[in-house]
Amino acid sequence: MQSEKLDLDAFDHKILRVLASNGRISITDLAREIGLSKSPTQARLRRLESEGAIIGYRAMLDPIKLGLNHVAFVEVKLTDTKEKALREFNEAVATVQEIEQTHMIASNFDYLLKVRTSDMEAYRQVLGEKISALPHVSSTSTFVAMEAVKEIGLGNVT
Repeated sequence: MQSEKLDLDAFDHKILRVLASNGRISITDLAREIGLSKSPTQARLRRLESEGAIIGYRAMLDPIKLGLNHVAFVEVKLTDTKEKALREFNEAVATVQEIEQTHMIASNFDYLLKVRTSDMEAYRQVLGEKISALPHVSSTSTFVAMEAVKEIGLGNVT
C-alpha cells in the first residue's frame, strides 16, 4: 500500500540531497549548505523525519571490502500467487541475510531478488538451501552481475 506523496519545497529537497550523501552532517553545516539559519533547518529536518521522508540513518558498508563481491539477480516464479502465498513468501524472504533486495514484479516471473555473497560457491549454497526452500518457489533463474556501474540509493532526490 502506497502512502501519499509529501509536498516538499526547494529547501526540503536540498536537505534530502545533502543528507543522502552525508547523513552525519551537523545541523550547523546543513543549515549553511542549504542557505537557511539553524532553527528553521532543524524544524524542517524534524518535519521530514516525522512525515516519513527520512526513514532513518545508517552506516553505508562497502560490500567489496567485506568480501561480498558476488552479486546475482534471481528471478523467482511461485507455484501460487494468492495473497496468503505472497505473504508467506514475503515473510520468509525477509529472513535470508544474503538477499539484499526483493521486488514483486509484473512479468512472466513473480519476484526479482538481489543476492550478495562472497563467491559463486557461496551463491550456489544460498540458492540451493535457502532460496529454493522458500515457500511456494517453483523455479528460479539466475543472472550474475559482472560489474556494478551505479549502486547507490536515492542520491539524486529532486
